[in-house]
Amino acid sequence: MRYAINFTPSAADPLTIAASQWLGRNAFSGEAMELPFIRDLGLHEIAFNTAVPRRYGFHGTLKPPFRLVEGVSEAMLLRQMMHFTGQYQPIALPPLEVVRLGNRFALAPAVPCAELNHLAAAVVMHFDSFRAPMSEAELERVDTERLSAAQFANLHRFGHPHVMDEFRFHMTLTGPVGAAEMPRFEAVLKRYFEPILQRRQQLANLALFIEQEPGAPFLVHSLHPLGSVSARRIA
Repeated sequence: MRYAINFTPSAADPLTIAASQWLGRNAFSGEAMELPFIRDLGLHEIAFNTAVPRRYGFHGTLKPPFRLVEGVSEAMLLRQMMHFTGQYQPIALPPLEVVRLGNRFALAPAVPCAELNHLAAAVVMHFDSFRAPMSEAELERVDTERLSAAQFANLHRFGHPHVMDEFRFHMTLTGPVGAAEMPRFEAVLKRYFEPILQRRQQLANLALFIEQEPGAPFLVHSLHPLGSVSARRIA
């Protein structure tokens, strides 16, 4: 069983609904979603190119997937998440936009957000004691030749190369897209998401995602609101 600490809007948020339809699966319920009918893109093309992010569900990673270290229980992790989220206030995110990340597409902030980067680093550091060390098999699956020195150090210290100073917040929308198809996908994704992205997002919770067994789809286990208990009651 693996866990991940992510951000995702609430189940009823218009962005969650639109992204779940695009990916073809709702990470809250686990149910398949009917793919949207989009001009210039066939349903089979959407299904094929969203297969990878569909399994992970719509989210922005803060603490990448990890197994619990021996002696730590899920209940202990949940208690610590409740304590941790009480120390931080919600973050007003910059406008999100459709971006290319190599040969993939994602939603990402239009400008850097220091508060978001600080929170992500704090999550990685705080919960690293809950993470079991990577196995030899897991390390062998990483293409270390493509990593920078900093990314290689992160892999061995925190179990993932793209954390701390190498972190860039994003919410993945596709797997690898062929070079010839990139312009068409970019145009479609902007047309589909930009009306929804007019509404600014607030990072108001940490979401615990869970993978019940290797290869199983990740599901939202629970949402943990940011802010002190007293502030939550006032809100």
